[in-house]
Amino acid sequence: MKFDVIGDVHGCYDELHALFTDLGYERKNGIPYHPDKRTPVFLGDITDRGPKSIKTIDFVYRIVMEEKVGRYVPGNHCNKLYRYFLGNNVQISHGLETTVAEFQALSKDRQAQVKKQFVELYEQADLYESIPEVNAIVAHAGIREDLIGRKDKETAVFVLYGDITGKSHDDGRPERRDWAQDYHGDRWIIYGHTPVKEARRINQTINIDTGCVFGNKLTAFRLPEETLTAVPSQQPYITEKFKYFE
Repeated sequence: MKFDVIGDVHGCYDELHALFTDLGYERKNGIPYHPDKRTPVFLGDITDRGPKSIKTIDFVYRIVMEEKVGRYVPGNHCNKLYRYFLGNNVQISHGLETTVAEFQALSKDRQAQVKKQFVELYEQADLYESIPEVNAIVAHAGIREDLIGRKDKETAVFVLYGDITGKSHDDGRPERRDWAQDYHGDRWIIYGHTPVKEARRINQTINIDTGCVFGNKLTAFRLPEETLTAVPSQQPYITEKFKYFE
């Protein structure tokens, strides 16, 4: 089997379509199918900050839930949107406000449909995806080797938010340990969450969040080939969003 793991989309719907084209997918009734039967895998944060989060939800839902030709794991933004849809008291900030604005502009019937789609998508997803056919694990913010196989709270926090210390940088960014430096497993760990200018490969890990929503590019990592495909972003470039590992 062959897989295309897609980095953080964040509502960049047009770029996602362009990426599927560059990856060689063909459309049937609007759904991408690859002639080589490749499987797309979304590594979380499909919404927020970008211009078309609702269309992205529709698209990913159809691929994963209706046609069952793709896979999805949640990210921290997905978790927050899920809690919003459940009626929990969450802060409408840090990008969620863009998705909520789109959502609130819809008719009541359409709102009910989108909410149902996203809740179903989120609830059926595993916290992280094991793909033994290509010796890989897809986890939104990564995963330590000792956490693989676990689904407890510690693992969930790591997978959704990274190896956070509980402290913050001066600019408000959460302080994170660079866990990939200490990973020595033989399975690929494919993740995103922290935007980087270029896909960052350390040991047998690769960060493919190349900050499409911040004006850089949208990237996919292909397995078993271990190759990268990327398309340029159509969003304004924001330099300060790419400083974490620089």
